[in-house]
Amino acid sequence: MAERLLTDLRQEAARADTKGSVLVAAQGMAASALVGVLAVRGWQPGALSAFGQVMWWAGAVCFVGSLLSLLMTVIPRYRSHVWRPGLPLTHFADIHGAARHGPTALEEALRETERAPVAALLTALTENSRIVAHKYRWLRAGMAGFTAAMVLLPGALLVG
Repeated sequence: MAERLLTDLRQEAARADTKGSVLVAAQGMAASALVGVLAVRGWQPGALSAFGQVMWWAGAVCFVGSLLSLLMTVIPRYRSHVWRPGLPLTHFADIHGAARHGPTALEEALRETERAPVAALLTALTENSRIVAHKYRWLRAGMAGFTAAMVLLPGALLVG
């Protein structure tokens, strides 16, 4: 059961990365289209009414905030603590940390992981669920910001 949950968590992390990447690409296309159309016309935000400018700059802030949130979604995540001797290996960063302590430490860590597979599995479940929760928190924030930007920016142009 725990192995299946760990597999599910890893797949969920990959799905969050995919969603974040697709939304970053969509933002790039939306920004390119908007900038292209407005640049050809020689338009500037100062041409808008006061209310239109407020909407425009609020939309721009939402857009940039959304981009940063989506980038935080896809940024690689590591464990919340550094591996130390006596702990099982559950993540690539653990292997790297054990190897930095020398080949004997890595060998001992492998033995410890084999000796206590349930502890390693529980640690991996804990860390992976934390990673997935963080990714989806950033993804939700990015989607909310992008949605707000897609309402505010064209709305500002319509309000004038």
